[in-house]
Amino acid sequence: MSKNLAEKIALVTGGSSGIGLASAQELARRGAKVYITGRRQQELDAAVALIGPAATGIRADASVLSDLDNVFATIASESGRLDVLFANSGGGDMLPLGAITEEHFDRIFGTNVRGVLFTVQKALPLLTDNASVILTGSTAAVKGTANFSVYSASKAAVRNLARSWALDLKDRGIRVNVVSPGPIRTAGLGGLVPEEQRQGLFDSLAAGVPLGRLGEPEEIGKTVAFLASDDAGFINASEIYVDGGLAQI
Repeated sequence: MSKNLAEKIALVTGGSSGIGLASAQELARRGAKVYITGRRQQELDAAVALIGPAATGIRADASVLSDLDNVFATIASESGRLDVLFANSGGGDMLPLGAITEEHFDRIFGTNVRGVLFTVQKALPLLTDNASVILTGSTAAVKGTANFSVYSASKAAVRNLARSWALDLKDRGIRVNVVSPGPIRTAGLGGLVPEEQRQGLFDSLAAGVPLGRLGEPEEIGKTVAFLASDDAGFINASEIYVDGGLAQI
């Protein structure tokens, strides 16, 4: 495998499981030193062990600004710069319109929008010129999904943040792109329903994908690694769908 990220310093928020973990593994395989964050120390330690010696874990909740300050202070002290930022922390659960609560809205927007915004803002002093910033979007931002409106709206906001930030950062040559997964086989996806309904959910989602299957976290990781590399040097303010064609048909 090409070590096209050799000597790069990368941060993956929400890097202890699922898409974040697979992306951190791919970045490390390609030569990057990778910092990952997660809220649960035990899960974070297990992810670091899985990624290997190129990884450092920092316990943090992306919606808590003091936690973000600690993340970037640690990176500044140990590495002094950041070449790749994958602002991946996020999530959501399902509620129909009539059942949406203030807590549901604040929690999802707090992580998916507020957390992403301040993660990128607080990274700015460390980001090198021509760095790559990658945000996690979702096909839910362009496809209606029953009971998923708050999550879908939060990911539509992320897409539009990327458009504006690409202009804000153009003088530094920093690229800002969005990777938007379709249904990916992760614990987070399965956790949307009770365990006995999980396979039914997976089968239903796969049936809606033109390729006829769910995606795997590693497939997102490879796209993130591409956007992080100089191979994607002229890709900016773009949204890359990794969804088996779901959003296009």
